[in-house]
Amino acid sequence: MNLLELLVDKGILLASDRASVEASLAKKDRSLADILADRGISLSDALRIAGETYGLPARILGDPPANEEVFRYIPIDSARHYGFVPLGITDGALEIGITDPDNIEAFDALQFISGKTGMPYKITLITKEDFDRVLDAYQNLSDEVGKALSEYETVAKLTDEAHPTPAGGTPVLNDEESLTLSTGRHETLKEDAPVTKIVSTILRYAIEGRSSDIHIEPTPTKTRIRFRMDGELHTSLELPGKVHDAVVARIKILSKLRLDEKRQPQDGRFSVTIENRRIDFRVSTFPTEYGEKVEMRILDHSDMTTTIESIGLSKGQLASIREMMRAPYGIILIAGPTGSGKSTTLFAMLSETDREGNNVVSLEDPVEYEIPGVSQSQVRPEIGYTFASGLRSILRQDPDIIMVGEIRDKETAALAVQAALTGHLVLSTIHTNTAAGAIPRLIDMGVDPFLIAPTLVSVIGQRLVRKLCPGAGVPFPIKDSFKAFLEQDFADLPEKYRKELPAFTEFYRAGSTDECPSGTRGRTAVFELLHMNKDLEQVVLKEPVEERIYATARAGGMLTMREDAIIKALKGEIPFEEINTLGGKLFPEGEGA
Repeated sequence: MNLLELLVDKGILLASDRASVEASLAKKDRSLADILADRGISLSDALRIAGETYGLPARILGDPPANEEVFRYIPIDSARHYGFVPLGITDGALEIGITDPDNIEAFDALQFISGKTGMPYKITLITKEDFDRVLDAYQNLSDEVGKALSEYETVAKLTDEAHPTPAGGTPVLNDEESLTLSTGRHETLKEDAPVTKIVSTILRYAIEGRSSDIHIEPTPTKTRIRFRMDGELHTSLELPGKVHDAVVARIKILSKLRLDEKRQPQDGRFSVTIENRRIDFRVSTFPTEYGEKVEMRILDHSDMTTTIESIGLSKGQLASIREMMRAPYGIILIAGPTGSGKSTTLFAMLSETDREGNNVVSLEDPVEYEIPGVSQSQVRPEIGYTFASGLRSILRQDPDIIMVGEIRDKETAALAVQAALTGHLVLSTIHTNTAAGAIPRLIDMGVDPFLIAPTLVSVIGQRLVRKLCPGAGVPFPIKDSFKAFLEQDFADLPEKYRKELPAFTEFYRAGSTDECPSGTRGRTAVFELLHMNKDLEQVVLKEPVEERIYATARAGGMLTMREDAIIKALKGEIPFEEINTLGGKLFPEGEGA
């Protein structure tokens, strides 16, 4: 929000006058101070009100700063693009003048620059007129092109102790309670801010930044708050260590956890409402040497528009999964580590089922998203209601399709197989690194191979990778030497399947656009599909080791997750660099560029 928009929003400037003020400024024959003075508005007062609104110092500049050294920290092209200018160095920090505190990209860029240069910064609110004057003064100082700024993090220092304000029930965060953080900008809390406001600020900032998790971690001297965005953790806030217990207590109150229990882990959840959006937080505490660590998984119900078409499946994979879902009975497993998107895939697959004509029941830990038409139940191990005991009860509920959140022990695995043998379709997840590894894992749990062969329909292995923004992919050609290296991944794939691969002509790296400075936003999944057939059934019965299972599935055309990532990188869906995150032989750095 620029200064004129803010003045209109505060009722200081009439909305009908804004256009005429902007027209006068465009002529550049009068200053903003004079134009506002004609309407009885003091520019210094207007800027002061804007600064108070955003919690930032504000000032009107005199002559442009004379210290030309400040522009060695920020290239002039970057300053122009992101809308901030260096004003000088005070108290060991680079003073930055900014006109629009709502500009998220500007703060991302500043954080990146600060990290690279080692120079801390502080923000001052200035007018657009002063911003232009500073740029004009340094117009010829530098022709350096700013680097692509990909880090999406903002650091806010909270320097004074806050005191908890206990409250119960489901909180509703609004502008008054949560501080104006809906835009995800840099905030500095006032020293008298209650812990309620600190926690609500953290929650709102994480939500607006599209974070999937919040980590609150105690250290010997401070509390570090990290947000996971697009799969990567970023330090986003630092609290003084003395407020750690108060912050944890506030979160425990919201989650209905025991305040006096600090020696054992606890799990809970709570919901908030922000701008008519219901957001669920799944909370886990964990005792450490310096205090309790808190992890919060963010579940945004407004984002539950995921369909099976939108999770990253190719046309062939999509057709295969839909064929699997038509099986009258059997087990379909989603394999992968924690945080690989298994639950999202399960929900997307359930959205494909006929929930009107079928009785669909789920066991979850916890219930993450509400699925219309599905009877969802949360297991509670502390009272003996486990996946295994719940599965026994479900079988007495005349189910057609059963979703079990995770197969994690022998009893649950045996009951899932029994359910499949008695005419039910069972969907579940299992923690293995590969699709082929799921079968040995079931055997390790005590399931007999002769029961796996007839009941297992398929295993879907998956991981999450960063996704390129539309128009942000920068292509680079693949050299012949690199192409030969690349083809080694597909060397054992039968020829008839290799013919279906896209041409190895160019990959894509993350570039930068005005809408997406980092070049990536969000994540998509890469998959490997192991579909049971007669050959695989014989392997399971005779030699159920991962190597033999993989070789047999490979002969049937199965692609690995890494190969799926290579294909997506060739198509410009994901950056080339994501391939190396999936294991296997590392591609040469910079090769082909």
